[in-house]
Parts: sequence; C-alpha cells; structure tokens
Amino acid sequence: MKKADIEEFFRRLEEKDPEPQGELHYVNPYTLLVAVVLSAQATDVGVNKATGPLFEVADTPEKMLALGLPKVRDYIKTIGLFNNKAKNVIGLSEKLIAEHNSEVPRDREALEKLPGVGRKTASVVVNIAFGEPTIAVDTHIFRVGNRTSLAPGKNVLQVEKKLEKVVPEHYRLHAHHWLILHGRYVCKARKPDCAVCGVRDLCAYKAKTI
Repeated sequence: MKKADIEEFFRRLEEKDPEPQGELHYVNPYTLLVAVVLSAQATDVGVNKATGPLFEVADTPEKMLALGLPKVRDYIKTIGLFNNKAKNVIGLSEKLIAEHNSEVPRDREALEKLPGVGRKTASVVVNIAFGEPTIAVDTHIFRVGNRTSLAPGKNVLQVEKKLEKVVPEHYRLHAHHWLILHGRYVCKARKPDCAVCGVRDLCAYKAKTI
C-alpha cells in the first residue's frame, strides 16, 4: 500500500471512530492487566462476564492473593484454559507485590517478565493504561495487515514491525484499536463485509465480497 493510501486509510478509520476503546472491562491498570491475560484464546465478551464479579472483590494484587487460587479459578472457570490462567493471575500478583510495589510497570520488558504476559499483552497494557503508541498484533490485525497489503507478513512479529514502520506517527496511539475493531466487525475471518467497508477502495484484497 502506498504512503498516501496508508494516510487516507487511517484518516477514514479515525473519522469513523475518533476515540476507539478496547472492549475489555477494567477499573485500573492492574485489572486491565488481568483482563488481557485472561483474554488469550478467549472472547472479550466471555472475559467480561467472568471479570465483572471477580473485580468487585479483587481489584488489587493483595486482594487477589487474599482470594486465593481456588476461588480465582472458580470465578474464571467459564474462560478457556482457566486453570493455567488462574495460576498466572496469582503469580503475576505475587510478582507485582514483590518487585513493583504492587504497581503495574509501564515498561514492556518488565511486563513480559510477569507470568502469563507475552509481547502482545504487554503492548496492549502500556497502550491502554499508559498511552504509549504501541501496536499489539492479534489475529484480527494479522488478517487485516495481510489482506489489505497494509502490513503483509508471515507472522505476527513481522506484521507488527511493518506496522511500526508504515503507520503515520499521528495515528499510532489508536492504530491497533482501529485495526482490531475493523477486523472484528468488518474484515471478518470467514467472509469480510466489504459492502460496508469504508476503506475497500484502498484495499488490495482480490476476493472482495461485492
């Protein structure tokens, strides 16, 4: 995709949704971190159903540890891989208390050292919680990046690096939200809804559904 087309691509996404928001519910950086960890291989809707009641009783690392592993597991048992995720939530809570004064670090490398936190999770947290212009590539962004030719790549890291190069600086803060929402609701996995897509004339996808 040409530089001018990329500028126009994001200009239209911004025009449609000037202040995009993530769909995970949270009350502070800690609960955001927990929610993102729980969202791996799960839907945001499913995570929100579980974390609503959980965060009412445990919205700090100390409260989560006081709740204990069995009860945390019980709160999130409707989420896929809940056993391992419950252990990660307890583990990251312990580490936040021991190493970060119970605060969520805004450094991506420090975040990635926490149990259950990978590159994508760390990027989401520093973007939403601290306003850092990071781009976290999930399956939706990977698909949109390749389909449109905005940022083609064989894996998520390649797509991430390409996006970091081509996304104009003034769109960087919200870029990953726009792309996730576009992939989730318009450029869908099985059949993209090209008829309602506001950037279809800029897209290189050959099998458009119109």
